[in-house]
Amino acid sequence: QVQLVESGGGLVQAGGSLRLSCVASGRAFSAFSNRAMGWFRQAPGKERDFVAAISWSPSSTDYADSVKGRFAILRDNAKNTVYLQMNSLKPEDTAVYYCAFRSSGGIRYYTGSYNYWGQGTQVTVSS
Repeated sequence: QVQLVESGGGLVQAGGSLRLSCVASGRAFSAFSNRAMGWFRQAPGKERDFVAAISWSPSSTDYADSVKGRFAILRDNAKNTVYLQMNSLKPEDTAVYYCAFRSSGGIRYYTGSYNYWGQGTQVTVSS
């Protein structure tokens, strides 16, 4: 089992920044060398969409086109934490942001590819 807890959401003006955190716990988290974690977001009435992901072995990151150049996904192995640094935020970034974990196979872009999910954190960007 893996538990994921997100934090860092809030209300910010357009052009501002936020950093989301996702702390992972559980024995299974470190058991697989080619695990990956992703960030997804879901706006009201819309599907949950891929935002960014990071894999451990090989070490790699990937981003949705809509956030490239503005968002960065980072990890702190010592803290079992993955961050999503969000800069130059836009009103269309408003959504509930979820982190997710998959035990093997590296980065994937679909929600069904991830085994565990956090509870989500709300990000609201005002214009």
